[in-house]
Amino acid sequence: MVKRATSARTAALIDSALVFLFTCALIYPLFSLEYLDNWASIESTFISDARVLREHLPHPSWLPLWYCGTRFDYVYPPAIPYGTALISLGLGVSTARAYHLLTAILYALGIAGVYWLAYAGTRSRQKAWLASIFTALLSPAFLLMPALRYDSPFRVPQRLHVLMSYGEGPHISSLAILGITLAVSFVALRRWNIPAFVASGALSAAVVATNFYGATALAIFFPILAWAVFLEVRQPAVWLRAAGIAVVAYGLCASWLTPSYFRITQLNLHWVATPGKTAHIAAAICFVAIFCIVSFYATRRRRDVAWPVFLWGSAIFLSIYVLGFFYFKFSVTGDPVRLTPELDLALILLATYYLSIAWSRPMLRSGIVVLLCVASYPAIQYLRHAWTIFPRAADVRERCEFQTTKWLHDHLPDARAFSCGSIRFWYNTWYNDSQIYGGSNQGMLNQILPVANWQIAQGDKAEPAVAWLQALGADAVIVADNTSQEWYHDYAYPEKFKGVLESIYDDHKGNVIYRIPRRFAGIARVVERSNVLALGPPTGADYLATLTRYVAAVEQGPDSPVTFKRTDFETVELVASTAPSQAVLLQETFDPAWHAYSEGRPLTIDRDPSMGFMLIQALPGTHPIQVRFETPLENRVGLGLTIVTGVILVALICVAARRRFVLSRQISRQ
Repeated sequence: MVKRATSARTAALIDSALVFLFTCALIYPLFSLEYLDNWASIESTFISDARVLREHLPHPSWLPLWYCGTRFDYVYPPAIPYGTALISLGLGVSTARAYHLLTAILYALGIAGVYWLAYAGTRSRQKAWLASIFTALLSPAFLLMPALRYDSPFRVPQRLHVLMSYGEGPHISSLAILGITLAVSFVALRRWNIPAFVASGALSAAVVATNFYGATALAIFFPILAWAVFLEVRQPAVWLRAAGIAVVAYGLCASWLTPSYFRITQLNLHWVATPGKTAHIAAAICFVAIFCIVSFYATRRRRDVAWPVFLWGSAIFLSIYVLGFFYFKFSVTGDPVRLTPELDLALILLATYYLSIAWSRPMLRSGIVVLLCVASYPAIQYLRHAWTIFPRAADVRERCEFQTTKWLHDHLPDARAFSCGSIRFWYNTWYNDSQIYGGSNQGMLNQILPVANWQIAQGDKAEPAVAWLQALGADAVIVADNTSQEWYHDYAYPEKFKGVLESIYDDHKGNVIYRIPRRFAGIARVVERSNVLALGPPTGADYLATLTRYVAAVEQGPDSPVTFKRTDFETVELVASTAPSQAVLLQETFDPAWHAYSEGRPLTIDRDPSMGFMLIQALPGTHPIQVRFETPLENRVGLGLTIVTGVILVALICVAARRRFVLSRQISRQ
């Protein structure tokens, strides 16, 4: 029996290796790709994050390059930036090259992970082969959502299409890890198995640390899997093991997945997704209750129910989540259509399971053959053009995204600028230039920025836009008109700055950089403290009046320039001369983890109520001021929790290894 089990595992390992190699062949160009000729892709932001991280290892706490400053942890979960940065350093390649190599490896592993998931649930190599091949070649969602079918050239499966067309590398990488996680969790939930328990917790943490849509999928799949296993074994210990896996996963993520991270992510979610509706959330809870009741009673006298219950539960709830939103705007949380690849996975697993059962009945085989032939048509289309979706970019130095940021880096070093569209996406791919906005609407502490971004890009008049730019500490604005290479052309009225602002760069290809008139360069000002604190945020119908008064307080304040020097991302050195009624305005987003000191004395930092910047109560006279971002308590506590969790997992593995060693010695003595 032991030899038979070992032989089956060896055969499954060989199968999954073959699946991995087959997938590698399908996406072969991705392994050697540096820059993709897809400048609209959001992958630029992940490449940028990794480049910044590579230059500031082991960990920058603050990122001054986006959103007028934000915590680096808030920008994106750490797995992809760290993986890309370390590959880039280890192989001596660019972060663009490293990013594509990492996502290629994870994508191929993800298809092999589908094999392991199906094998863990069925113990059938045939079902596992069928599930993995279907996942690599087909997308059932194309039948259910025609708009997605038309969007994908050559019927490229949605999993790969969103990776290459929209740059969802972290999401698809997280999905890749998810399949392996569920396979291991299937083993860990059935019975107490230390290696499986440790692996399940660690892999669940990896899913969360890679992407939040992957984490959302895990939050859907994992409880269904636990419920399915419980229905099969009917033991409360299943829930203890499930809770233990969740605790381990959070413990390993606790150093960065802090309470404030949850809060800021939820705050920014309304900028990128439709808010969940209370009635829809209540309906979803009712669906859960109905499913639990029906499945509980339907499986009471049956054996081997875990896998079919898991399949049906996953397919039902992802259909409600994704298709419910697509057709009926049924909204629970997030952007449900983003989970289409997960819906594909659930439907493929369900279909392959029942196709295999139907094949055991000879009278149905001819119909199954016809069905498979019909289903293979989009796969044939895809296979004929498998490598065409990886077009390599020509010389990036010919792109406006590179040229404008290089010019700013060379001619206005350390300046903050405003950019839009694909220039904004690629802004920090090559240089540490600071921009008002960022690559994506997440991790943004300063909630006035979306309002400013809309007014600057969409407004038809230059006056409000210039006032916003002055208020936000910008020295330049990059404007790309409709003739530019820039992809999105976000400016509704790009000509509004002509004759109003000084043009300091014009490539005569639709890209112009204008200088913003400011009294002093830099992002530090001496201001009358009461004038700044008296103003609120410039919103509402009279926003321009408030904004104008704020700009006057900042740009027409005391004639006292401030010496500004950023020694690193977390430290700013200032020298300022102030009177008792004055303060130093540092146009960097306020965070309670910032602390100011002057000659060894701590200074109070208030939050600027208009722009969300730091207002420092400096000592009267001329004094140096050091402003430091100090690691928040929640991160220090979280790091301690991560270390404790890691130690416990290592101890568990040692216990399991010792038991295995003792058992093997006992067997050998017999």
